Amino acid sequence: MTTPPPLIDSHCHLDFDEFASELDDIVARARRAGVIRMVTIGTRVRRFDRVLAIANRFDDVYCTVGTHPHQAGEETDVTADQLVAIAQANPKVVGIGECGLDYHYDNSPREAQAEGFRRHIEAARRTGLPVIVHSRAADEDTWRILEECRQDGPFNGVLHCFSSGRELAMRAVAMGFYISLSGIVTFNKSADLRAIVADLPADRLLVETDAPFLAPPPHRGKRNEPAYVVHTHAVVAEAKGVDVAVSAVQTTQNFFRLFDKVPAPPGLATVAA
Repeated sequence: MTTPPPLIDSHCHLDFDEFASELDDIVARARRAGVIRMVTIGTRVRRFDRVLAIANRFDDVYCTVGTHPHQAGEETDVTADQLVAIAQANPKVVGIGECGLDYHYDNSPREAQAEGFRRHIEAARRTGLPVIVHSRAADEDTWRILEECRQDGPFNGVLHCFSSGRELAMRAVAMGFYISLSGIVTFNKSADLRAIVADLPADRLLVETDAPFLAPPPHRGKRNEPAYVVHTHAVVAEAKGVDVAVSAVQTTQNFFRLFDKVPAPPGLATVAA
């Protein structure tokens, strides 16, 4: 049997109810597919214990702490100090977020989203952990806040589930950020996104599922899960015009460079700088 190339699901939500009844099987399927690390992402600080419990349950699962912009209005009392304390107290916390701006749904007041975004960036700067940024229909304000916060000192991060415009992608990469691609890149309507991917530096790309959302073909319309990152990654490799195995090494190396709190397996292949 051919061993699948190593991949990372850099962004999933294993604490969501959709996975509760078969979490062991889901993680096992991911491992069989070649997924060597998974990051389950915090969306509510008040539910962080659920996220941490899953990360502690599986050796190859890590987590983040943060408040999704949809919940920003519910957690206006969450401080940068609190985020820093949680991250420093828990070895399995490897990032801050997800946070950011979502003007498509506007589930929280935009002011609350922006203030929460800034607090998460402060926590990322203070901990040295990457900030996981959600940006939808908010390119200009996302960039403005990133640029303003950079004046207070350096920080790094990733634009997750990227589906924004070319200008934001290129600006973020120039700032040192990474771009993570989800199942959206596989959809028929996403030719423009694939064209952006083709022009992005290979050493700045990650892949993710955002599971349980955005399942790629052949699972489109069904619940997504970490094993399906292989399908998203294949489309990313095709957009870049490189072999799947080569792209897998590159995106995996990129992950460990950004999420440097996550230990890499011994002997993991790398690509030349």
